[in-house]
Amino acid sequence: MKDNHLLIVGLGNSGKEYINTRHNAGSDFINLLSKDLDISLNKDKYLLGKIGSKEFGTKKVSLFIPDGYMNNSGRSIKKLIKDFNLELSDLLIVHDELDLPLGTIKLKDSGGHGGHNGLRDIIERLGNRNEFKRLRIGIDHPGKGKDVTDYVLKQPSKKDKEILTKKMNNSIESIIILIQEGIDKATLNLHT
Repeated sequence: MKDNHLLIVGLGNSGKEYINTRHNAGSDFINLLSKDLDISLNKDKYLLGKIGSKEFGTKKVSLFIPDGYMNNSGRSIKKLIKDFNLELSDLLIVHDELDLPLGTIKLKDSGGHGGHNGLRDIIERLGNRNEFKRLRIGIDHPGKGKDVTDYVLKQPSKKDKEILTKKMNNSIESIIILIQEGIDKATLNLHT
């Protein structure tokens, strides 16, 4: 990491109607992580979202949840990258993933958008560059493509929500390893 600064962004949609929906798994994760790392998130009108930062030894960690709709989150992320003078390798995007079973959480070093409109917007706004890290949170797939929109914008069952929250809490240890020791050790910890 360039300046020993890691920016972790959780994708989701703002608004009461989207609270605890499957599509907000990324922002839900940031809220859990902020409590665990004792980083308070404060609204920033200029950055168009909620942000908080903390030093961990020689490393700085910033957590960010963009305001508005997930499909437009690239604008604020581009602004943060520029303002913090970060490389894309200093960016970790946390998002829901239809192609992973419920509660499966995977780290990925880079890649395409895989049909995820939030990632698509970020990649486009970053000049079609995609070399940022991702934490993919499995929410399962409803089975039919036509059911995806309703599925991701609804709250999971109480049991499924408990599974997601437990798995997200369990993966925080891997994020701490990522901060301290890098993605290879974090991936090994998370995936074993």
